[in-house]
Amino acid sequence: MYSLSDFDFDLPQALIAQHPLVQRSASRLLHLDGDALVDRHFTDLIDLLTPGDLLVFNDTRVLKARFFGHKHSGGKVEVLIERVLDAHTVHAQIRSSKSPVAGSVVRLADAFDVTVGPRAGEFFTLTFPSDVFELIETYGRLPLPPYIDHAADAFDETRYQTVYAREPGAVAAPTAGLHFDQALLDQLSARGIRFAFVTLHVGAGTFQPVRTEVLAEHAMHSEWYTLPAATVDAVRETRAAGRDVVAVGTTSMRALESASQSGELVAGSADTRLFITPGYRFKTVTRLITNFHLPKSTLLMLVSAFAGYAAIRAAYAHAIAQQYRFFSYGDAMFLTCTDHD
Repeated sequence: MYSLSDFDFDLPQALIAQHPLVQRSASRLLHLDGDALVDRHFTDLIDLLTPGDLLVFNDTRVLKARFFGHKHSGGKVEVLIERVLDAHTVHAQIRSSKSPVAGSVVRLADAFDVTVGPRAGEFFTLTFPSDVFELIETYGRLPLPPYIDHAADAFDETRYQTVYAREPGAVAAPTAGLHFDQALLDQLSARGIRFAFVTLHVGAGTFQPVRTEVLAEHAMHSEWYTLPAATVDAVRETRAAGRDVVAVGTTSMRALESASQSGELVAGSADTRLFITPGYRFKTVTRLITNFHLPKSTLLMLVSAFAGYAAIRAAYAHAIAQQYRFFSYGDAMFLTCTDHD
């Protein structure tokens, strides 16, 4: 039985990537090939996949979800939108010296007022005066992860989105997808690799470490996903042909596995709080492309469940020794499932 301390590791600060590479697909790729660790380039993925394999991408688009503003009393506030509920309403985190009360008004970006509604757990409900997505795109700021030490600039606004992002709703990028440029996608398609899409709107909770030593006591953050019928059909065809279902990132994995809990992959939309730890048997995904994850994070636990705890520990030690770049703007891994239904 694993506990929180089993998922801790020391990472030199210098290995946390602060900026993206000039070319998306120029990243390194650590390939776990059985018991071997092979240092590759991300474009080697073309040779690691077989015609008929299915890549499943998360097509969520990152919102400009961070706002700075002030209460009518003059007190400063920082707002991070967590989820868009409808055309005028969101759930958001609010940082201020004193929490605003329901019914109060907050001015954002010196441009418009929002009304504070009831609390929803750790989040505040905010009502916007007009279309949420238009106001976010016009006045918001891109919310880079907390371990990146610069404010988002124009380059980040391009590079902290996947090239196939199309469904707005995330506050963090599905970072494994950041390595794909259009040229690589075209090469993969020409080789006979198939593509499918899910949408999972990544929340800020993805950056939160687990704080309970007993993993079963952790309250998993909730995220909304949509799995189209066309993707379900593509997965079934791929598995029937004996080919691999390859999740591009843990978010695609989480959507696919969440939709498989009945034992069969089911199309639709739902909230998921699926918490995958070692001992979980994977139902749909057979291979995974992923970045390197934070110590004590649910995502480190997920990849340990997928590829094996000892194998992931060895891979991370190797990556640190070989000075791979870590986290959102960092390098990638290519894993094969060791515990599959």
